[in-house]
Amino acid sequence: MAPDTDTIAGEAVPMVDRVSRRRSLVSPAARRAIRQRMLLFRQSALDGIVGLTDVSTPDLQRFRRELRESDLPDQLLERGAGIAFTHELPQGALLYLIVRAQRPRVLLETGVRPGYSTAWLLAALEANGVGELISLGPGPTAGRSAGVHEVAVGQFVPPPLRSRWTLALGNTEDRLREILARSGAIDLFFYDNGPVPARARFELHAAWERLSPKGVLLCHHVDANPAWAAFCRTQGLPPQILDPGPPPLGALSLRRRPGS
Repeated sequence: MAPDTDTIAGEAVPMVDRVSRRRSLVSPAARRAIRQRMLLFRQSALDGIVGLTDVSTPDLQRFRRELRESDLPDQLLERGAGIAFTHELPQGALLYLIVRAQRPRVLLETGVRPGYSTAWLLAALEANGVGELISLGPGPTAGRSAGVHEVAVGQFVPPPLRSRWTLALGNTEDRLREILARSGAIDLFFYDNGPVPARARFELHAAWERLSPKGVLLCHHVDANPAWAAFCRTQGLPPQILDPGPPPLGALSLRRRPGS
């Protein structure tokens, strides 16, 4: 079957929609445990979202209720997202809360592969009724769990969530520069593009320059290299950690930086 296409600034890029036929046998008890893990939050991370977005406590509680009632965790399990992915990115649902609270219009993530974080981001955009996500990939697999190698790019994203999604293939610095130049101001940037320090430094600084006044920068696995700590120091801050993980997730709001 030929791939569908989405567009970015008039350029067609392939949208992969192939679900692996390999299904791990997961007992009902294990499914419940994985679902519970997907929706587990630290209070410090919830407090951090308030600091990043100024969301009200009642609204944040409402968004958490949405997640408890959501069938997205079950859809992710059906599409192959087992325990390996909750270990790799335990903050998937935290991404949902950030997007619901911030109501961004343009999101950009780098390093997408099976689309675990992508699905959470898109579900929040759908709930908001506004916004688009551009994902640059595929991301690297070096050092990641075996499960990542066994799934297709974008496999975890349910088709009903794809109307707000553009998957841009060609994971290079030039491709990112092109996307940033064509997308206008970015409201939310999520770095998930591997541990190479030079790549992390380039992406964080390039995205920061394109953030909107309410923009938020997120960085996955900030312990993988010194890029996040160094970036925060350039803003006159110690390393900003939204959730300690593991792996830890860094977050910084443009309007919350010193002097803003």
